[in-house]
This record gives sequence, C-alpha cells and structure tokens, in this order.
Amino acid sequence: MFSDYFILAFKNLKHRGVRSWLTLIGIFIGVTAVVSLISLGNGLEIAVSSQFGITQTELITIQASGATAMGPPGESVVKPLTIKDLEAIEKISSVKIASKRILQNGKLEYNDRLIFGYIASVPSGKERDFIYEQLNSGAIAGRLLKDSDIGKVFLGYNFYIDKAGLEKKIIPGKKVLIQDKEFEVVGILEKVGNFMFDNAVYMNEKDMEDLFNFGEEYDVILAKPVDKKEIDKTKEDIEKTLRRTRDVKEGEEDFEVSTPEAMIKTVNEVLAAIKAFIVIVASISIFIGAIGIINTMTTSVLERKRDIGIMKSVGARNEDIFFQFLIESSLLGLVGGVVGALIGTLIGVFGTIGIANWLAVDIKPSVDIMLIVFTLLGSFIMGGLAGIAPAMSAAKQNPVDALRT
Repeated sequence: MFSDYFILAFKNLKHRGVRSWLTLIGIFIGVTAVVSLISLGNGLEIAVSSQFGITQTELITIQASGATAMGPPGESVVKPLTIKDLEAIEKISSVKIASKRILQNGKLEYNDRLIFGYIASVPSGKERDFIYEQLNSGAIAGRLLKDSDIGKVFLGYNFYIDKAGLEKKIIPGKKVLIQDKEFEVVGILEKVGNFMFDNAVYMNEKDMEDLFNFGEEYDVILAKPVDKKEIDKTKEDIEKTLRRTRDVKEGEEDFEVSTPEAMIKTVNEVLAAIKAFIVIVASISIFIGAIGIINTMTTSVLERKRDIGIMKSVGARNEDIFFQFLIESSLLGLVGGVVGALIGTLIGVFGTIGIANWLAVDIKPSVDIMLIVFTLLGSFIMGGLAGIAPAMSAAKQNPVDALRT
C-alpha cells in the first residue's frame, strides 16, 4: 500500500518539474552546508591535532606566559624562562630529562628568493639525543647536526620537496643565507607531519647565540617524566617548582605547563563549538527550505482540488489523500537531502585534501556514513513535517465542492 503512495508521489513530483526543483533549493543548500562544513571540521580537527608533531605523548612543554600564536613560544613575555628554571626542573625526581629550546623568527635566502620562518635550536650532548627522539625522524637526505658542526644547518622536509616557497628544492651541500650569514645545509629531516617542524631551520645553539644573542633566556623547556603514567603528577611537580623559583603564587603564574593531551583536548573543544555553530547556521537554510515545501504543497492542494474530488468519488479515504500529500512533501525533502549530501560530501573530501596539502600533513579524507544517514533521515522528516498542514487540508476537501472547482 505504502509503495503505491511513493510511486504516485514520485510521478506527481516529476510532473511538476521546475517547481519541484526550485522547492529543493532551500533543503539542498542547508544539507550541503551541514555535510560539507562538518566534514571539513572533522578534517581540520585531525590536521590541527597532527600539528603538535610529537609522537611521544608523555612530553611536557613549559613556556613563559605571554606567548602568542603570531610568534614563537616565549615571544613578547614579561619574564622569559632562564637557566635557573631549567636547572630547577632537572632536579625534580619525577622528571627524567629536560631540555631548553630556542625558537626565533628569521629570514632565509636561496635561489634569489627570501622567506621568513622559524629557526629552532639543537642542543648538545644528551639533550640533542632527547630532541631527536621527540622529532622521531631521521634524515631523508644527508645527515642531522653533530655537536662539532659550526656554520651548518639541517632543514625541514618541505625545503626538500619545494614547498617552502623558494621555487627550488634544497639538497645537502647547498649554501643558504640565514640572517645574511652563510650556512651549509648538511641534511634534510624526514617528514614529521607538522607544519612548523617541516618548515623549520635547525641550527646548533652556538650558531644561534651568535645570530640572535639570546643569552640565558629560553623560549621553551621540554621535559619527559620518569613514568608516563604519572605525567599529571610530574606536571604538578614542575608547576610547584617554578612557583618557588620564580616567586609567584598559585593562580598568578607567569608560566604555562602543558601536555599534548591537554592541548589537543582544548583544540578539539574549540573545533566542536565551531561545528555546533555551523550546524545551527546551516539549519536555518533547512528551515527556510521547509517553508518552501509548505508553500509548494499548499499551492499543489489548491491546484489539484479536482483531482482530490475524483479520487474521493471513486473511494479514496481521507487518510489516503493525507498520506499521498505527506509522502510527496517527504520525498521533496529527501531528494533535496540526497543532492545536498552528495555535493556536501564532495566539498568535504576535496576541502580536506586542500587542508592536508596546505598544512603539509598526511591525512586522508573520509566519508562519514552516519552523518549522511542522519542528514537524509532528517531531511525526509523535515519534508514530512512541512507537508502535514497541506496534507490535512487536502484530506478535508469536500469531494462535491472539489469537483465543482
């Protein structure tokens, strides 16, 4: 019985042609927006999470408060980290090893091109091994820096595949100008999957001291706990120690101690809020599309009064008329949902590929089947709800009056 309703409803919608397609625009735009933006949001969430670039999840990051997203950590701070802070952290029993890092904005010239980016310090001794461990990458060409290297650097992966903006890839043995001083490139780091690391210049601390004269002030201190299961306790130990060495009270800290999990959680919460906002905005389009369905179905009832009269005169019941118009409106919503889900999915897939290429990370676009299913179900239900009033109006038609019309 219901299959007959669907067949007849489909024929009626097909017969109305252009009007049916115009009615679908509102639903189509809303569903496209919902599916594409949520898909892009999911891709962005994965890409941003990968930008932490640390495979060792037990790593703790310490930096002075005041760091901004527009510059390297520790920039524009009132009280930067110092050797005193590093030595205090190294003495904590729950800390296995700690290392200082210097991150500076600098310029690099090659192939008559000039770019600006991060220059990261590489410490000496056991701290060097610790930093290389955190990068979790070797050299894809050449080698990494040694303690004895002077006037030499190794570069992030994107310099090797010509994604750094120099219009020519750099290979080991080439010379580059950094802050107007010549350095030899000894190697290229394997791909880390982090935009910052894959575009960074890595330099021994002594060379960086000569270029930037940073003295005993550091941008970041990295610490590894003795037991990664006790990372939160280690984090608390570091905070207590730094409050004492920097003479600040709890709640008035001029430093920040964070773990990868905490940072990723914060980012994901922000992205979740953005996706929720997107859904709300896109739902407005779907609501407008529902109004369009109401208008179309109401007009259809008025135009088909004679048809309704004939159907009732040959035995159609009120519920038959009601379901006929209800399913027509539901199909309008469903067809709009199908087209919107298809276009939205394509936008999400290609958009995710674009994000991956822009951030130089390895993420594969995925199709959220459940998102599509619930979107189609929602558009079908929305169409049905929009058609209830017109369907009731059609069912109540008096067959005699309808035939006279």
